[in-house]
Amino acid sequence: MSDRSAAPDARRKDSPPDTPPQGLTRREADERLGRGEGNVAVTASSRTYARILRTNVFSFYNTILFVIGAALLALGRYNDAIVSVGLGLLNAAISAVQEIRAKRQLDQLQLLAQSAVNVVRDGRVVEVPPTDVVRGDVVRLRPGDQVVVDGPVVDGRLDVDESLLTGEPDPLVKRPGDDLLSGSFCVAGEGYQRARDVGAASYANRLTADARRVSTDLTPLQRRIEFVVRLVMALVVLMTATILLQAALEGFSLLRTVQTTAVLSGLVPYGLFILIALAYTVGAVKSSRRGALVQRVNAVESVSNVDVVCTDKTGTLTTGRLTMAEVTAFGGRDRATVERVLGSVARSTSAPNLTTTALAAALPGEPEEVLEEVPFSSALRWSALRTDDDVWVLGAPDVLAPRLTAGSAAAVVEDWTTQGLRVLLLARAGDPAVPLRDADGRPTLPALEPVAAVALADELRPQVTETIARMDHEGVDLKVLSGDDPRTVAALATRAGLLAGDPVHGGELDGLPDSEFDRLVARGTVFGRIAPEQKERIVGSLRRQGHYVAMVGDGVNDARALKQAHVGVAMRSGSAVTKDVADIVLTDDSFAALLPARQEGRRIISGIATSMQVFLVRVVTQGLVILAVTMLGLGFPYSPTQVGLTLLTVGVPTFFLTMWARPEPPDPALLASLARFVIPAAVVTAAAGVAVYTYLYTLVSRGINEPHVPAGVVEDFEGYTGLSSDDTEFIEAAATIGAQTGLSTYVSLASFVLILFLRPPHRCFASWTRPTQDKRPAVLVAVLVVVFAGVLSIPALSNYFGLTGPASPVFTTVLPALVIWFLALTAAYRFQLLERILGLDRLAPGPLSRQTGGYARSAGAPEESANHARSATAAAG
Repeated sequence: MSDRSAAPDARRKDSPPDTPPQGLTRREADERLGRGEGNVAVTASSRTYARILRTNVFSFYNTILFVIGAALLALGRYNDAIVSVGLGLLNAAISAVQEIRAKRQLDQLQLLAQSAVNVVRDGRVVEVPPTDVVRGDVVRLRPGDQVVVDGPVVDGRLDVDESLLTGEPDPLVKRPGDDLLSGSFCVAGEGYQRARDVGAASYANRLTADARRVSTDLTPLQRRIEFVVRLVMALVVLMTATILLQAALEGFSLLRTVQTTAVLSGLVPYGLFILIALAYTVGAVKSSRRGALVQRVNAVESVSNVDVVCTDKTGTLTTGRLTMAEVTAFGGRDRATVERVLGSVARSTSAPNLTTTALAAALPGEPEEVLEEVPFSSALRWSALRTDDDVWVLGAPDVLAPRLTAGSAAAVVEDWTTQGLRVLLLARAGDPAVPLRDADGRPTLPALEPVAAVALADELRPQVTETIARMDHEGVDLKVLSGDDPRTVAALATRAGLLAGDPVHGGELDGLPDSEFDRLVARGTVFGRIAPEQKERIVGSLRRQGHYVAMVGDGVNDARALKQAHVGVAMRSGSAVTKDVADIVLTDDSFAALLPARQEGRRIISGIATSMQVFLVRVVTQGLVILAVTMLGLGFPYSPTQVGLTLLTVGVPTFFLTMWARPEPPDPALLASLARFVIPAAVVTAAAGVAVYTYLYTLVSRGINEPHVPAGVVEDFEGYTGLSSDDTEFIEAAATIGAQTGLSTYVSLASFVLILFLRPPHRCFASWTRPTQDKRPAVLVAVLVVVFAGVLSIPALSNYFGLTGPASPVFTTVLPALVIWFLALTAAYRFQLLERILGLDRLAPGPLSRQTGGYARSAGAPEESANHARSATAAAG
């Protein structure tokens, strides 16, 4: 801030010269750029396309599918192999497309955020892109400019904000010889910097080297699904080995061996992988529309498990701007007159800062001609303006107090300071002609008369207060980690609606062993004067204590803590590196966007949990039927084509159930809940299925030899089996396909009705959970029944799925079996029969255990109380 009168004796000795320092020539700059000495460090996302594709294509789930595909290829089942590998590639494509979409959107945001840099070339100041700054360049910096390289100040004086690097909100004065660090901002003054460390060698890039490490955290749901899949795979391998051994002993044909292996490999619920990828992608798209850009697809589910949110203050809870809170006039002065003076002083400064910008926005006044000016700096902590009539000084109360000749503002200052407000005094020099600098040109304070005190407050981001209240209601703890003074942070947290308690100073944490550190972290809510490494340690402590942690930050100093957390959340206005390593980027800089993302994650968890129930009932049922029928020595109960019906009985229903799911608190005892539903359903369904299969197998094998059997029936079975009635294998083949048709019909219809157990439209189906007002699942069941009837009735479709046409023995067997199945399963759920037999009621006692009346869950039920939801949330924590 220079003297507006342009008087030569008013220029500060550390002001930048009219002629810039000697820089490089254009040729020198081009040569250095060609030698790789440019500022070419990655500023956009480091998540390259190759890395995104590699991560998604070779995920755990897809590796399973590729192994199955390779095995099927070796067995000659080319169509089935294509299906398996195709599902894997589809799964990878769905996830990769979402992450690539997020990468492009983030890269565009960061590209728009870049601004040109002013450098001295050929003795003139020119604009160049940040990547074209080379080692040895002279960079001109003015208020609002970001420092893009490391190097010393060579001329001028700068007030620099390093909060993105250190978390310290107060500007630092930089004079010739002092180092400037990339990632900081010039907030006042003007000067020139020599570029010394550029690109990867700069401070910001070195500080974040560890933050760019690959993170492989799985969400709780993913870990549970992985456990279930591994368990199913182990069982499938054992069953396959056993049945293949039997095939070897009994001399099964190669074709039958291949068919058996294909059916068994189909027990792996790979359709669940596709469903998860689709649910994550849909959730990510919905969240991005509400301001939460998901960079890692499982983050939208992960955020729903969070029970502790750690956040920085500056840039996350606050906008980084100041607002005027209060003005108090002294000496009986008129407040309106004092406010006009403050507004005029703020408008008359030559280099506005956050304080003067806030005052000018809030107060009336007009700019005046300035004869002399002492600009504000964090070293002086005051500024002064000389006008035609007066000398006005604006500064910190403790700095101005020794020069006050009359009056005191101590009482007002103390009161406002305890509220966490920033307080400044406006004073007037007793002698308007008094000099503002000594003989050496150094600023000096004259004798002053207090005029007014003004309080400034950090501006909270929109909806912060409402968001904190909703998080508290949902049982999510918030911890504020800031480089600012703990008392200031506590006061701000209180304004935002947070119960701050006793703030913790970062110095108290130094040297503490883990046990004491954990206790202090668990007890504290507000942490001030916290260094970047302490933020990382606090997040690690919370994880050690069993919490699911999200870290919200905007600065380079937050990057390592973001990577340490289960969910890293960055602000759009934050540093490029922080956005790069984050799982979620808040594109509108709105803290409130986390709540819709959290709800979307809970909806995904609820839907996938329901889908897992349907998938696992199918898997366990098929496994039990195969084992039982094999032990009875009957024909193999499934063919690969009949397994294709799972698209109708499992694939389509689970897709819609997942899309229609409602947000619910995550179930910490998900595996136990799955066992409670899946085991009774699978055992009852398999028992009735084996009975249907055995009866029809026996009926066909005996009846087809009867003398009075109609010739048309024999001809039909010859068409179904492709064998002549004279072939020795005809009777077994006919009995097998007849029994398989009955079994597939029964299992398909039972699968449709099972949806009504999960989403009961009426109390007669509500033995597992409460009735729901959503009638869409019931309509879906009706549609699926009609479609399946079409499959049986249309010869082309029934032949494609390896079924016989509709026959009365099938329905006279299947329909009574369905009634018995329904009654038995209702009794098993309502009276918890199998749970008591197997001891499942002792697996996970607690708030989410079975409720009175046989209701295991209240998913989607309108009767569910808010108290139950909160207790479930607490249990999840």
